[in-house]
Amino acid sequence: MITLDQISRRYASDEIETTALDTIDLTVEAGEFVAIMGPSGCGKSTLLNILGTIDRPTDGRYLFEGSDIATAPESALARLRRDRLGFVFQSFNLIDELTVAENVALGLTYRAMPAREKRDRVAAAMDRVAIAHRRNHFPHQLSGGQQQRAAIARAIVGEPRLILADEPTGNLDTENGAQVMDILSELNAEGATIVMVTHSPSHADVAKRTVNMLDGRILSSARRAM
Repeated sequence: MITLDQISRRYASDEIETTALDTIDLTVEAGEFVAIMGPSGCGKSTLLNILGTIDRPTDGRYLFEGSDIATAPESALARLRRDRLGFVFQSFNLIDELTVAENVALGLTYRAMPAREKRDRVAAAMDRVAIAHRRNHFPHQLSGGQQQRAAIARAIVGEPRLILADEPTGNLDTENGAQVMDILSELNAEGATIVMVTHSPSHADVAKRTVNMLDGRILSSARRAM
């Protein structure tokens, strides 16, 4: 599904240039669950942003399902994000003024489909993560775990090929974090490809493969023994 070939990302200011990613090579197969680990500042989030086309590499090729999108026009990247990618964030990124159902529906905002189909998809996504009973509540009325389940529902409502999760349990207690990992594992078992950034070794162990980073480079990539 994904091939990164010699991907680098540098940020330049008037006085200094910083290398966030240094000639990264990485392949993610369809149906994999990959955890990315490493200390703060090692480039994990930059790598995830490039995978999600939120940021662009300075050098290298990014092949998504065979097409090089490293230099694709923004219009093509917007379609890719709309149709094939789902995002889960540490801080949930729910809109306070919208209900749970309305937040989940945002994942279909730019999809051309009948209103009834959108309602059915929203209902199915909320059922999938056990948040339907809170559909008319607002984010501030939910626990952290419920907010993250709503955020996952928003990420999966469009049936994406790839789910990118940036510290999805970082703001949760142990019990809620475990529940979120259970949901991600179930989604992966159903065929979703997942790439997750995490600081938690126990949560990384849920993934099928762990990639360790340091100073913008990949140090190792190891599959979990089955």
